[in-house]
Amino acid sequence: MYKKILAAVNEFSNSEVAARYALTVAKSSLAKLFLVFVAEEGIEKDKLRHAESALERLFIEAEENGIEAECIIEGGEPVKKIHGFVEEHGIDIVFAATRREDVKKRFFVKTLSRQLMVGLPCSVAMVRVVRMGGIHPGNILVPLRGRMTNPDEREYFIAKLAESSGAKVTLFYLHEPITHFFHGERHLKPVQRDKHIPHDMERFSDYLHKHKIPFEKKTGYGGIARGITLEAAFKRNDLIVMGASEKSLLNTIVKGNPVEDVLRHTPCNMIIFRTRKS
Repeated sequence: MYKKILAAVNEFSNSEVAARYALTVAKSSLAKLFLVFVAEEGIEKDKLRHAESALERLFIEAEENGIEAECIIEGGEPVKKIHGFVEEHGIDIVFAATRREDVKKRFFVKTLSRQLMVGLPCSVAMVRVVRMGGIHPGNILVPLRGRMTNPDEREYFIAKLAESSGAKVTLFYLHEPITHFFHGERHLKPVQRDKHIPHDMERFSDYLHKHKIPFEKKTGYGGIARGITLEAAFKRNDLIVMGASEKSLLNTIVKGNPVEDVLRHTPCNMIIFRTRKS
């Protein structure tokens, strides 16, 4: 499914970590990896050297893993340049890192991350780096909520991420409590919760089983963001992968989004994954 993968690299170390997730998926997908740095006008020489050093380390690591890789340095406006490169080279997915300011304020409002997530015609994996080490996850937490968009690609992405790292996948479905006007919240019993597991979770399980990816299924209830962060913390997950549709990203501007809350409070690295635009 992925033949060409782009990793957006800059002078910050978290972008190098994000690029290593791209390297992981490129290895298991047998895809070509483009390592791209777009130098904004007036960039300081020290920052330029940091970015060039990161590109060199990533290129060497790609070669050592038998990955076809190409390093590209261009000047200009990052979003515009990356968008043009995606269209020119037929890129399937772009990996990029969030910046510090993305977490401090509303994540998807007036940020480079949001522009890439909403604007690029290909799939996007936006990486929030909490731990600089541990880029080869041992356990990936995949929260599922409602009906998945583009389930084929979501299953493929998780499988390829897990395959190269030898990771176990936890499919985690959260039930919202039933609310009664006079009696407050009423939580479903475990047997009742199991009856409400969505079809997409069973389909996801079948795909992972078919591709020999170790996994487990878990259910819980309560607030989405709190439930996910607690599960990740208590089970010591290395990585959370949450899906985000283009529609939900646009709605975030007005309504907010659980993805944003998890992004802000995640105890481990996190990938917000948006599939290719239809």
